[in-house]
Parts: sequence; structure tokens; C-alpha cells
Amino acid sequence: MKILLIEDSPEIVKGVSLTFKLRWSDAVIISAENGADGINKVEDESPDIIILDINLPDMSGFDVLEHIRQFSEVPIIILSARDQEIDKVRGLEIGADDYIVKPFSPSELLVRCQAVLRRAGTHSPGESELRPIKSGNIYLDLSTNEFIVDNEKIHLTPNERRILYYLASNENKVVTQDAIKQYVWGNEAKYLDNTSLKRYIYQLRLKLGDNANEPKLILNERGIGYRFVKPS
Repeated sequence: MKILLIEDSPEIVKGVSLTFKLRWSDAVIISAENGADGINKVEDESPDIIILDINLPDMSGFDVLEHIRQFSEVPIIILSARDQEIDKVRGLEIGADDYIVKPFSPSELLVRCQAVLRRAGTHSPGESELRPIKSGNIYLDLSTNEFIVDNEKIHLTPNERRILYYLASNENKVVTQDAIKQYVWGNEAKYLDNTSLKRYIYQLRLKLGDNANEPKLILNERGIGYRFVKPS
């Protein structure tokens, strides 16, 4: 497993590196002390997960996150001393997988990294792979990040992919909004309101070729959640 730390504090880089090495001895730790170098290393090194600081010397971590999401779906955990809800919501909505407030414990970081890797379909040691989903003309494989509709590959963001996987793996069952948010965002689900989830559902319907106004694949269950129906 390859881990990229985009962090300008040598003390935090050293502490986080030691934490991972003690738990995952074969982990490869790479670090970048500014946003530009971090973006380049994402492209050059293809890490399995990124730990990203918000306060970087050359640019905001939010800008780094947005830039990375233009070309990569790698799981990203934000580390920040900023604990305001608006910052957490912003980070999660533009593509972060989790948000951890400094100071944090090593055990918390490890547990949340494992949860993010599991939700992303990138498995930490000892975890089994999630099965691909095949439903009608739709194929979704989290292990390869493949999403195919009518034999055409379609791009999904990491959060869109997880939402669809959860819905499709519960085909014809009603899943609540809270259950979806918990599956996708884990402990950070409390910072996402249902309006944010509705935006993701809207985008998924468009990519599925579903009618957003009269959907036939992802149905609303008013006041409860959503139900995925197998394409005919």
C-alpha cells in the first residue's frame, strides 16, 4: 500500500508515518510539503490513499482536493485544525472521503483510513473484495472502478460510485437517506444534509440515462429514502 501525506509539518509527517509503519509494515510512505508537489506526486506515484492538510504554504488544501479530483478518484482524508462545520461540509462535498480534526489519535487515524479504503473498494490488509454488481445493462465493479452502461464506460466520482453500489446491492429494497450517508461518509455523515444527497442522486440519474423528473431506476420513497430498480 502506498500512502501520500500532503503536509508541511515535519512533526506530523513523522508521527503519521510511524503510525502506519507500526500497523502496516509494508506500507510505502511518500510526503509532499506543499500543494503543487502533492498534486505532482499523485500523478507520478499513484498512491492508494492521501492524507491532506488544509493549511498548506502555497495553496489551500481545498484547492488541492479540487485539482486532484479532476484526474483521480484516490481516497482522500483531510487533516485540519479547522473544526467548523462549514469547512467539513465543503471538504466532503468537493470530494474528500473523511475529515479529521487535529489533534487526533493514531488509532483514530488508522480506523478511519481502513473505513475509507473499505468504502472506496481499495482494501487494506485482511479485507475481502466487494463483489461486482451486474443489474440489467449496468455493471459496477468497485475493485476496478469500472462503471458500464449499455457497454459504454461512464465516469463516476468516488461518492457517486459508492452511493450507486449501495443502492444496487440492495436492489428493490428501500434504503433510508441516513443509511446511504452512513455507508458513504461514515462518521462524517452527520455533516451532510439530505439536500447534498439529493444532488448526488440527480447526477447519478443523469449518468444512468434515467429521467430525473420521472425516474425508473432510482426511485424516491418520500420521506424515507430511495429504491434501486433493475433496468428492464
